Amino acid sequence: MENPNLNSMSQTNEKFLLFSTQSYQYLKNELLQNPHFEEGSLDSKTFPDGENYYRIRSQVQYREVILLGGTVSDQATLELYDLACGLVEQGARKLNLVVPYFGYSTMERSTKRGEIVTAKTRARLFSAIPQAYFGNRILMIDLHSAGIPHYFEGATRTLHLYAKNLIIKAAQMLAGEDFVLASTDAGRAKWVESLANDLNVQAAFVYKRRLSGSETKVTGVNADVKGKTVVIYDDMIRTGGSLLEAARSYKDAGANRVFAIATHGIFPNNAIAKLQKSGFIEKIAVLNTHPNVIKLDNHFIEVISVADLIAENLLDLNELY
Repeated sequence: MENPNLNSMSQTNEKFLLFSTQSYQYLKNELLQNPHFEEGSLDSKTFPDGENYYRIRSQVQYREVILLGGTVSDQATLELYDLACGLVEQGARKLNLVVPYFGYSTMERSTKRGEIVTAKTRARLFSAIPQAYFGNRILMIDLHSAGIPHYFEGATRTLHLYAKNLIIKAAQMLAGEDFVLASTDAGRAKWVESLANDLNVQAAFVYKRRLSGSETKVTGVNADVKGKTVVIYDDMIRTGGSLLEAARSYKDAGANRVFAIATHGIFPNNAIAKLQKSGFIEKIAVLNTHPNVIKLDNHFIEVISVADLIAENLLDLNELY
């Protein structure tokens, strides 16, 4: 039964009760530096057969709850889903699901018969989380495809957070005020052009020709970069193959220095070593939306936190709803 005090409670200045999945403890700890957040307590363990156990120890009834986690793997996705269901079942007044990295966004559509659009199936999974008293909403950062929020169903509200201001600051930190903002291919050209206009700098991109399902060839660069500093932006760096190919092309076109920026840094296996060893890229700045980057803050990788971006948007939403 709905508690009659819920409306009055939603107008108080109580803190957000913050939980996270195991892989996002680092970002939870940063958010807890903000006085508007209170740490939620839970127990978790794995049984010998691989089954997971969770127990929510905090009193969540009638509280506004934040659950922080990314879909960095199928296991992490299920952990996020299980915890979200548990928090609602324990009586959370409102559930804010913060997903800095939505890991299935590269499969946001099918191009061949029989392909499964996992971005949509994962959105349906999170849409199936029971509704809290005042509803559920999911916040995601710099999605690979802007159409993904429309895959969520039912009463789940979505919010796509843009990290543009952090990207602008990162570009200026790396290269000052005079540089060319570049993309890895023409597919990101419009976004990079918009960002370049905000920075009042020139935009550039490379032309590619697809040779096969897994191989492309750069055929040209659309702008004069000779003797200039180039900052390549991409929303996501995985293995770094596309970034490396683009950096080589800008260098071949005469660029003096090349830097790179990404919102999401995945860097599996030896991706960082490969990028650094190439000698084409001087430094990479990446946001900490993915847990793989938390151990990479060194002279080659600059890690920038999204904690303030998340906190500011949650606090703004709390004023609106």
